[in-house]
Amino acid sequence: MEPWIVASIIIVSLLVFIFTGVPIAFVLTGISAVLMLVFLGPAGLYMVVGSAFSQITTEVFIAIPLFVLMAVVFQQSGIAAQLYRAMHMWMGPLRGGLAVGTVMICAIIGALSGVGATGTITMGLIALPEMLKKGYNRPMVLGAITAGGALGGIIPPSVLMIIVGGYAQLSVGKLFLGGVFPGLLITLGYCIYIIIRCVLRKQDGPSLSKEEQGSIREKIAAIRYVILPVAMIAFLMGGIYVGAFTPTEAAGFGALAAVVIAAAQKQLTISKIVEASRSSFQVTCMIMWLLIGGGCYSALITVTGTGTLVSGILSHLPFGASGVVIIMLIITIVLGMFIDGIAISMICIPIFVPVMNQFGIDPLWFMLLFVIASVAGFITPPFGVNLFYMKGIVSEDVNMIEIYKGTLPYIIIKFACLYLCFLFPWILTYLPNLMV
Repeated sequence: MEPWIVASIIIVSLLVFIFTGVPIAFVLTGISAVLMLVFLGPAGLYMVVGSAFSQITTEVFIAIPLFVLMAVVFQQSGIAAQLYRAMHMWMGPLRGGLAVGTVMICAIIGALSGVGATGTITMGLIALPEMLKKGYNRPMVLGAITAGGALGGIIPPSVLMIIVGGYAQLSVGKLFLGGVFPGLLITLGYCIYIIIRCVLRKQDGPSLSKEEQGSIREKIAAIRYVILPVAMIAFLMGGIYVGAFTPTEAAGFGALAAVVIAAAQKQLTISKIVEASRSSFQVTCMIMWLLIGGGCYSALITVTGTGTLVSGILSHLPFGASGVVIIMLIITIVLGMFIDGIAISMICIPIFVPVMNQFGIDPLWFMLLFVIASVAGFITPPFGVNLFYMKGIVSEDVNMIEIYKGTLPYIIIKFACLYLCFLFPWILTYLPNLMV
């Protein structure tokens, strides 16, 4: 059978099943098993089993359940509510201050959780009712929480970066450090937009009254809720930076530190431990099934020559290395409108890596661009996952169109930051190149 026919069957069958709503993990695994059997015979099934076993025994992926456990413990401990209270006091005097503080908290939660949904769900429940009560512009704050929550995929430690590092065979520690500057840049961009908007349109983000801001003593006392989480993030990233421990070991430290911090703040109970264990088990199983499916699919496109065919088409485009990078990022962004970043990684990385090698593209730089483009899909219509998380927690009078409109300025900011990172690679590579 001609290679282009095989490639067409593989790609079309994948798209068809994705749009039928079948879970992506089972789509990848099922298509791989069936088509391996069709194209290679019974021997192909051994490759499916071997690929699945290889994924679940990859050392770097051990960090995933530990970071997930860390995230769930923090979520169960009520630290997000304490962070919001602190930001409420300190940012209240500023026009749009509550929205700015919410974005900052989403960034901290993203660094504590490593996933994009936690910040959106948590701050949607805690901060959104408070801001609406204070008279904040509804689309603006809907967009701030939706986009702020998606920072978890960029700001380290990111679960998506662990998966990208495993599939692209890159240092996860360098990916983590490479995500620091773009994560801060995007967070700063969101905050500047909110401040400028609220200065020009005072009714969109009124400042709090002096009574609501709290006394100086209360503000100083609230700082302790911010210090421990930020110190833990700095400890983990600093340890990876100086080579004191690997990302997997950092995940272990993080999980232990989350338990200690929750216990120190008297938020650790037996029921919360049980719930945290159950939730982390569910999330980890979902991610591992995606990894298994991605490994099987990667093997399928490799042995059938599909990856080589698609890579050859991309490498022969008359645009040069920069043009090919832009095309691959556009493909990533379009896929992000329909499926999540982990699934995109499974599908695209096996095809993109040979292209990078052929053009001599810095793999660390491109994979960080790839992560930013994938995470942009979290908030990109029509099916960005964070858009639907937000819809699931708001009142019935908020429709999807309003959420789309509110998120649009933040999408533009994220794409602008992606373009800056494309133009100035040092934004992504400076810290990783200093890593011990």
